[in-house]
Amino acid sequence: MRGGWIGLIASAAAAISGSAQDRLNLAWPTANQAYAAGQELEAFIQPTESGLVESGLFGCVRTGGTQFHEGLDLKPVDRDARGEPTDEVFAVLDGVVRHVSRRAGLSSYGRYVVIEHANVLPAVYTLYAHLAEIDPEIEPGRRVVTAQRIGIMGHSAGGYTIPASRAHVHFEIGLRLTDDFQSWYDWRRFGSDNDHGVWNGMNLVGLDPLAFYNAFRERRVDTFDDFIKQTPPAVRVRVAVSGSPDFVRRHPSLLTTMMNPIDVAGWEVAFDVHGLPLAWTPLPATEMQGYRRNEVRVVWTDRPALDACRCKDLVRGRGNRVRADRDLQTNLQLLFGLRR
Repeated sequence: MRGGWIGLIASAAAAISGSAQDRLNLAWPTANQAYAAGQELEAFIQPTESGLVESGLFGCVRTGGTQFHEGLDLKPVDRDARGEPTDEVFAVLDGVVRHVSRRAGLSSYGRYVVIEHANVLPAVYTLYAHLAEIDPEIEPGRRVVTAQRIGIMGHSAGGYTIPASRAHVHFEIGLRLTDDFQSWYDWRRFGSDNDHGVWNGMNLVGLDPLAFYNAFRERRVDTFDDFIKQTPPAVRVRVAVSGSPDFVRRHPSLLTTMMNPIDVAGWEVAFDVHGLPLAWTPLPATEMQGYRRNEVRVVWTDRPALDACRCKDLVRGRGNRVRADRDLQTNLQLLFGLRR
């Protein structure tokens, strides 16, 4: 444990000191040139059956704004004689393949690939779903490079049907909440096997891919760390837990300050409006007086932003009676190992 903390402090010191990352060598996940050419959304975004182009974007974009969509749905530009898409799908950054699901029926993602990009801060994953084919050499542990082909776009899915006319690749960028996902999954008693390990979609929390690409193209950011630090928080919570969650050990650049590990009595965590953890501050015992072990308190909210986000239940109540709601509770359970 001590050695782990020493490694964490060293990593955090480098991250907090502002050691600059190089600008990312970033690719687009499909061969469609519409985004690069600055064309309208209709040229590269695949809408749902509603026909509203916004329904293929990230955020509260479905069912009248009450249903969350974690990524971008990117449409094909080439089809064969049967109307099936033939567009190639590419890794957007160098990375390591972490999960490959070739059986479409095992997930609502259909056939999908997850790549981890541990060479950037913070270490993000990218996910490519609803594929028709996954290239044979794409296997867990395989290194891939920017713009390497990983498969063919399709409309595979489990539990529902995507017609060929709405084929697309669902593309996500985000962070993994915990390495101990299986214990949470077992505790929740879902009644089915977890076929995807820590890369189950319930353990993944995304950032807005299009907002990131726009900021990157406009040179407002060079890295994911830049983007996350510019993302406004919507809620801050304090959790009376000592020690270091594995999320912090994997993402030390999100620490706001350092503290001697033996002095940590709790954490203050800032989340964006969709529940993405943005910033972590370790707290001493003097800041946690009056807290019970594992107690969670909401200490600040951007109420207008939360009220405008109709697809995520992060907090409930008003004034001094604000509490973590369902979606925030789930993220806290995963991040801190809370089981209540």
